[in-house]
Amino acid sequence: MKQFALLSFLLLVGMFGRSQNHMTKKDSILNKITFSGDFRFRVEQDWNSLKSDGTYRADRSRLRYRLRVGFTYQINSWSKFGANIRTGLLDKQQDPQLTLGDGFENGILPIGFYKLYFKINKNGNTLLLGKNEFPFEKNNELFWSDHVCPEGIYIHKKLKFNSNLISTIGIGAGHFILNSQGKSFDMDSYLQGAQITSSFFEDRLNVNPAFYYLNKISDVPDGFGTFNMNYAIFNLGANGTLLKKCKLKWTFDYYMNMIDYSQNENITDVMKNEVQGYSASLSYGALNNRRDWLVMLTYANMGRYSAVDYFAQNDWARWDYSSNGSKDGRLTNFQGIRFTMGYAIRKKFILKLNYYKVEQLKSLNVSKETGDRIRLDLDIKF
Repeated sequence: MKQFALLSFLLLVGMFGRSQNHMTKKDSILNKITFSGDFRFRVEQDWNSLKSDGTYRADRSRLRYRLRVGFTYQINSWSKFGANIRTGLLDKQQDPQLTLGDGFENGILPIGFYKLYFKINKNGNTLLLGKNEFPFEKNNELFWSDHVCPEGIYIHKKLKFNSNLISTIGIGAGHFILNSQGKSFDMDSYLQGAQITSSFFEDRLNVNPAFYYLNKISDVPDGFGTFNMNYAIFNLGANGTLLKKCKLKWTFDYYMNMIDYSQNENITDVMKNEVQGYSASLSYGALNNRRDWLVMLTYANMGRYSAVDYFAQNDWARWDYSSNGSKDGRLTNFQGIRFTMGYAIRKKFILKLNYYKVEQLKSLNVSKETGDRIRLDLDIKF
């Protein structure tokens, strides 16, 4: 079964390839297929990781790697079908990286589909069906990880303006099923979202307010939860360019969960009001071409219920649900900084260093958890 996803992917591509023998070169299916992928090699060190019981996790050094490969089939000028596979443990959705020396069974690497979608984009109208990346505009992964691909339907309408003040305005909405119960839709665990996107002053300022409703979300992922809860999160996201010539940019996000948990007996009193979060970043430079460089500083303060922690990123610290049986991360209820430096050795050949320092906002036991982490990534796109 571990080889099933890769085998299916290769068979699908093979069927597309074989069909070209029965068509002219102009109309060949192969000519409508675009392949893409990326490879990452990572050096990582964790230290100063205090647990909630007052003891320290052992310092950890890891060498890691990731491979993602996919294709899109351009049906016509305005519609396409796509599929992607990636490395990563199948029960660890936020993390596609594999660790050298983990000793996978029979030497077979875990690989699986993480995207399978159909997309229409015509005259400013977008329709997305299937499993794909989070489609709403976002500045970072503090609310939703790039590696967590929801399944559902998304529509978006974009309008352009001939104005020095307003560049574009768009509205998007989607329904994504996170866990089907095999009953009526309202019994599912699902995400519903709506967002207004707007761009001003020739794209120098972008403001993207959004509202997300999450229904029947388990307190612990992967079937280990003890109760379900709802989230109703307003997000005000914005970003802009301060100095266009030297690419000095900023981002800001505010999150507010509008659900009142004061009467929820499953939530401890210290956590019931932990419903707000915010983040801000300032960056200088970009990594688009050879010898480009980037420096960025990010601050984040995410209350426990300002996001669903196991749908958000798991980069900032090594906190997870392993004590509850799940391998997924739990990255809310923290504040910290991320310092980033990047250099483009060549176009699509990027070296990036990230340093994280975090502290828990509210202790789960006798001590606030902490963590320091440094990562050096080599990213190659093809």
